[in-house]
Amino acid sequence: MRHGFALALALLLTLTATAQPRTWRPATESELHTVIPARAPAITERIETEFRTASGITDGKGHYIAGVVMITAGYAAEGKYSHFFIVQTPIKVGTVALAPGNYLFGWTRATDGATLHVTFYQATTGAPVGEVDAPRDPATTRVESFHIWPPTDKSIIQIGRFTVPYSLANP
Repeated sequence: MRHGFALALALLLTLTATAQPRTWRPATESELHTVIPARAPAITERIETEFRTASGITDGKGHYIAGVVMITAGYAAEGKYSHFFIVQTPIKVGTVALAPGNYLFGWTRATDGATLHVTFYQATTGAPVGEVDAPRDPATTRVESFHIWPPTDKSIIQIGRFTVPYSLANP
């Protein structure tokens, strides 16, 4: 009888442990150094990144969602792409679903000045993946060139004063 109870308890604990969702947190600077390249692959070019702008989140189990501003002056990407974006678990940014992979994105300001029009591209081919609008967020008091907030805080990606929500497909 005791062995049956112990077995049932062990099975319950195992199922509970595996059913818990991953807890995402901000990635540390040293963790970001492991995933953010010094030169980001952008189609046929390798464009220098500005590491001080790097931001990302991790589940602490080797999965990251991270990005960084690229220094595009003098490259074909200038004016089209501004950021390198790494996705290691499926996410949805606004209405755009992104599978694990490397992406580029760029933005243009809408004529009203209150919205950024953000376009995502495959990093290896430059093929467009999708577009989303990032409105100016009046609640944002700290302006950052790029910041990914963990889902436990805000579930937003911030570009300057503009934000777009995201969700994890496998939280």
